[in-house]
Amino acid sequence: AISWFVLTQTTFGRQVYAVGADLDAAGKAGIKVGRVLFLVYVICGLLAAIAGLVSASQVGTVSPTFALQKEFAAVAAAVLGGTSLFGGRGSVLGTVFGAILIQTVANGLVIINADPYIYPVVVAAIIFLAVLADSLRTNFLERTNQRQIRLEDSLELS
Repeated sequence: AISWFVLTQTTFGRQVYAVGADLDAAGKAGIKVGRVLFLVYVICGLLAAIAGLVSASQVGTVSPTFALQKEFAAVAAAVLGGTSLFGGRGSVLGTVFGAILIQTVANGLVIINADPYIYPVVVAAIIFLAVLADSLRTNFLERTNQRQIRLEDSLELS
């Protein structure tokens, strides 16, 4: 809730989206890119530290291999939630729904007693389908907008 509020309702959140979309354009718009990046990295580090403390308190021990190779699931959740890998687009709510989807699929694979080595393959297939659907949707919208522009241009010329 706090992340959603900060990213959607504050100037800093809009600056984060602008810097994520295009560093040069954000700098030309007067945003202090270095300061925004510094603050984003500080916030990420602080949240990672909090997550580490919570995880250590739940497990009761600290292990260097705890949550090993969970990065793929985290990126998958963000991508499925609509976050662009190129930056500047996405939402906290979408990422939460993506994480719920990834966890539901993982739990389903455990319930059906699937081979643990195919979990990443299944998640990768889901990501592929999500990216494919998004790409097709984007191409369709671009073609639709191009047709409208051409129609308007032809009306102006006549």
